[in-house]
Amino acid sequence: MFALVAAHHGAGLDFLARLGSGPRRITSAALAASPGISGSVLLSTCNRFEVYFEIEAGTEPSVARSRVLSMISNCSGVPDDELSGSLNFLAGQAVPAHLFAVGAGLDSAVVGEREIAGQLRRALTAAQETGAASGALIRLFQAASRAARDVGSLTALGDAGRSMVSVALDLASAKLGRCGMAGLSVVVIGTGAYAGSTLALLAAGQCDNVSVFSWSGRAESFATARGAAALRRSELPAAVRGADVVIGCSGRGTRLGADDFRRFRRASQERLIVVDLALGRDFEPETGDLPGIELITLDDVRLASPPEHSAVVQEAGDLVREAALRFEEDQQARLMDPAIVALRGHMQRVLASEVARVKNQHGCTATAEAVEFALRRVVRQLMHVPTARARELAASGRQADYTAALEALYGLNVEAEAGQAPVQTADEGAAQAS
Repeated sequence: MFALVAAHHGAGLDFLARLGSGPRRITSAALAASPGISGSVLLSTCNRFEVYFEIEAGTEPSVARSRVLSMISNCSGVPDDELSGSLNFLAGQAVPAHLFAVGAGLDSAVVGEREIAGQLRRALTAAQETGAASGALIRLFQAASRAARDVGSLTALGDAGRSMVSVALDLASAKLGRCGMAGLSVVVIGTGAYAGSTLALLAAGQCDNVSVFSWSGRAESFATARGAAALRRSELPAAVRGADVVIGCSGRGTRLGADDFRRFRRASQERLIVVDLALGRDFEPETGDLPGIELITLDDVRLASPPEHSAVVQEAGDLVREAALRFEEDQQARLMDPAIVALRGHMQRVLASEVARVKNQHGCTATAEAVEFALRRVVRQLMHVPTARARELAASGRQADYTAALEALYGLNVEAEAGQAPVQTADEGAAQAS
């Protein structure tokens, strides 16, 4: 498994926005369709763009990387050479180590924020629905989600409930000289994940004058389910004119500029806070130059994000690193499955031959069953230590030593033997052997 990653602290928000504004939408399915790629999961948020992919046997990692970069370039319109310089290429243990830290909120602009954990789960679900996620990638993302839950339940990281949305709302209320959003009139543009988080936090803060507008026409069902009012396009100007705060969470519809706000407000000098949480921007920058309007951008939110206590971050980081190490050890152990299957198959065939010989000699069903039971116990005992050693050697990266020992001791061809025996995982083999 490999990854190509870019985040807010490296590539910048403008670059991330360009990846999502090209002629074609980048999806896990499109990336997985590249030659030599057996699976892909795309994690794309307002703060990061990350592609996790698994390659087919015999495919060179450098070739697979080039093919994925070409697909991203074709969809986004960003040149290959710029992508190559902006997307970091991760391999080996660096892949789970990075994803687990991302899922736990340790790599977020607001350290410890919980929104990224949900985005990670939705990314996997989207890839699974299109058949783009391979088994190994599914295990990787599920393990990252478990690590995120452990960090949330076992440490104080994120206890304050801080997130990009909460920091933005704090900035907006502070600019209005308020403590919280209660009593304010708010217009939310968009119906995605950030819009949902925004409405949830507004409701928690007793802000009950909230209306929702969607360029795609999905406002009615979205707003009704969350106790807000839906706006039609014709109602948007009046809603903005009477609002204290306008929050953009869409990034996919029309971008509103200074002329739009002049028309909406009809020369009103009332104070208006405009918050742009969309990576692709819902509002033109010059909007903030209008009299009475203050524009809060994602960059402003990042700069205002409070740092977490170093001891808490260290504790969470230790949990994440341990989880990533366990995942990598499990992956290494899975590489021993063919060798364990070969050994078990060999012993089972020896047992079957011996049982057949006993039955032919004695002809007594009861006696044969008793002998068969005893022999199976012998096989289980014989398999216990070899199976345990297989896992130990796999964890230290010595799978080849184990396979070579089987071939030297038993004359086994691991690949050929594995094809003859029922497939069992290393975990199943160990359970039966104990």
